[in-house]
Amino acid sequence: MAAHSAAMHAAIAAAAEVRTNTAPNPWVGAVVASADGTIVATGATQPPGGPHAEREALRRAGAAARGATLVTTLEPCSHHGRTPPCVDAVIEAGISRVVVGLEDPDPLVAGTGIAALRAAGLDVTVGVEADAVAEQLAPYLVHRRTGRPYVVLKLAATVDGGTAAPDGTSQWITGPEARADAHRLRAQSQAVLVGAGTVRADDPSLTVRHVEGPDPLRVVLGRAPAGAKIHPCLEMGGDLGAVLDDLGGRGVLQLLVEGGATVARAFHAVGLVDRYVVYLAPAVFGGDDALGLFRGPGAPTIASLRRGRFASVSVLGADVRLDLVMAPHAEVGDG
Repeated sequence: MAAHSAAMHAAIAAAAEVRTNTAPNPWVGAVVASADGTIVATGATQPPGGPHAEREALRRAGAAARGATLVTTLEPCSHHGRTPPCVDAVIEAGISRVVVGLEDPDPLVAGTGIAALRAAGLDVTVGVEADAVAEQLAPYLVHRRTGRPYVVLKLAATVDGGTAAPDGTSQWITGPEARADAHRLRAQSQAVLVGAGTVRADDPSLTVRHVEGPDPLRVVLGRAPAGAKIHPCLEMGGDLGAVLDDLGGRGVLQLLVEGGATVARAFHAVGLVDRYVVYLAPAVFGGDDALGLFRGPGAPTIASLRRGRFASVSVLGADVRLDLVMAPHAEVGDG
């Protein structure tokens, strides 16, 4: 139904507004719509301890919620956590129909919220704009299904793949709009990770400065020198899978890997990157001596080349952002 689709897009937009504030809870949006499809109220999940999107939308709708339709990006919760179950509020508000984008994979929910609503006599539709919701909630979905964070590898280069000149100079390959966007990625991530070599070479602070948002947990693979700007930080080592397990247990839904080239190659080589965000600058080194995006051996033959799809392409000032999502491992080498 077109009205349900439009309302779901409004809920997705509401969720986007709170993207940096809800973790480890998912960023969920909800709207209350009248019988003719008019949106009466909009709500989004509040910071941890605050109301979830459904309760927020119902609070804003007030008496207009009775007999109306609730559209929510994620299945309403059915268990007591920091807040009471959202299904109770939906039923008590007199909502007649609930439209859900996705079933919640969290074992504490996993269909029980939908079942409770149907048992109470409400009409429930699931799967409206599911692909768009899944794209928005990908970090949460991965975390709940695997216990690990969704890994975003951020890369920046010239169009011929250079990240630094032969003399090591590398800063400001991309322009201010791309740099601000990269800081937005930091704000959306609960942790940001670099190798100790990058800390020694560049002494990054890895804070959010060019946009509004919280600073992520700073993680170093190896030991950070005393006095480095990255302190306080979490110093880790060993198997990367174990690192992700540890961070997932700390409530990190999205991990932003910022480098350097050795760390980037390490995550890529073992298939631990969920999304590659590549910023390309309109510049060319024009030779084979510039430093590249990855350091170390890559695919030995064209048949073993990993392939994926461009999830989005956007222009940021003079630069271009490419979002690449890899195909599942079973598809590696196809085509």
